[in-house]
Amino acid sequence: MKDKIKIGIIICDRYHTCAGGKCLRALRNREGAFSIYSKDDELELVGYTTCDGCPGGNIEYAPEEMIKNGAQVIHLATGLVVGYPPCPRITYFCDFIKARYGIKVVIGTHPIPQKYYDMHKMLGTWDSSKWEEIIQPTLTDEKTRLSYN
Repeated sequence: MKDKIKIGIIICDRYHTCAGGKCLRALRNREGAFSIYSKDDELELVGYTTCDGCPGGNIEYAPEEMIKNGAQVIHLATGLVVGYPPCPRITYFCDFIKARYGIKVVIGTHPIPQKYYDMHKMLGTWDSSKWEEIIQPTLTDEKTRLSYN
């Protein structure tokens, strides 16, 4: 029997015109941070919005609307991790949503594209144990990263 898991996605506002193609592809293919779900589970996207720009005013309200639509998990999109600079509030957003709404929060959606991986490696952006942990769910292998360029 398939479990139905309802998901909300919050993206970085600097990508507010994003159509969600990489996130939806990863959701469908169970890649990146969506690899935590079984292929047997039915995943349903019940909300997709931005953080509303720095400092993330929509983080206070958007999860509530997603939960009203049945969200059981909120994913903070990969754009918050790979942007230049990455979101300095991402762990705060994660902690706040968990504490305020009691819902599971996952950092990441689609795999990190190779071009972002290479640039952040060169910049040393993720050279800390904190960032190594944050990027882990979306790191994947080089072949997959290249397919998301």
